[in-house]
Amino acid sequence: MAQSSTPGSGTSAPAETAPGWATDPERHLGAETALGTAGVAHREVGSAEAAAANLAWWDADADDYHRAHGDFLGAADFLWCPEGLREAEVNLLGDVTDADVLEVGCGSAPCARWLAGRGARVVAVDLSGRMLDHARAANRDTGLHPALVQANAEHLPLAGDRFDVVCSAFGALPFVPSPAAVFAEVRRVLRPGGSWVFSVTHPMRWIFPDDPGPAGLTASQPYFDRTPYVEVDDSGAATYVEYQHTLGDYVRALTDTGFRLRDLIEPEWPEGHTRVWGQWSPLRGKLFPGTAIFRCVAE
Repeated sequence: MAQSSTPGSGTSAPAETAPGWATDPERHLGAETALGTAGVAHREVGSAEAAAANLAWWDADADDYHRAHGDFLGAADFLWCPEGLREAEVNLLGDVTDADVLEVGCGSAPCARWLAGRGARVVAVDLSGRMLDHARAANRDTGLHPALVQANAEHLPLAGDRFDVVCSAFGALPFVPSPAAVFAEVRRVLRPGGSWVFSVTHPMRWIFPDDPGPAGLTASQPYFDRTPYVEVDDSGAATYVEYQHTLGDYVRALTDTGFRLRDLIEPEWPEGHTRVWGQWSPLRGKLFPGTAIFRCVAE
């Protein structure tokens, strides 16, 4: 669940410093220093450039990410979103006992271990080798051992018709140019009638500054502008890339790749939940959704 700065200017501008970017306490300074991040650009980025940038980013940020969020995520727990919605409460995947399950964009794989603890046969895929180092360590600590595979979600190295369930909690989809590319791979590896459930940042969040406070309550960016948010080094090379897709983009991509949308869940901010994670906060959460969870079935 990465946080970006101020996305979506709609221009192919050279690198610039976004308001508050250099002083924002939520910035991932270790990764930015290691990668030489110098500012923000808004330009088109292809799949290969995005994959290379985000692989380097998550490898550089993995240790800091787990220091900041590891306790909240848990070692073997299934958290769908920063609002704190957990699979144990909502049962979006159904009974996974003796099911073949794939997690896409698993990070350190706490969701995969939770699924394994409930009797599923689990494969967990992530782009970042360093994230998978954390996953292997947690596997040893918990005694739960989902299979771990380093791979790009656009090109899954897995056999077709292999899984009963595929899931993703803020994994992979924000970082690829076309959701349809990932959906097509998910459909390929799913058995007919299988479930595909994934959570992403709610697309309406793109129109607001990436700020958990009052400044994040004023719409300032076009919802329909799909220009990627790109962090760059001094040469203009991407060090981090995140894409905007509208709700309609997701629905059309699902339909085009052989899925039927069964439900769209927009979690409300729970009473008493005070944790701030990037742009997610009680202030914003009481006014508009921060997460969209798509529950789909393979036709």
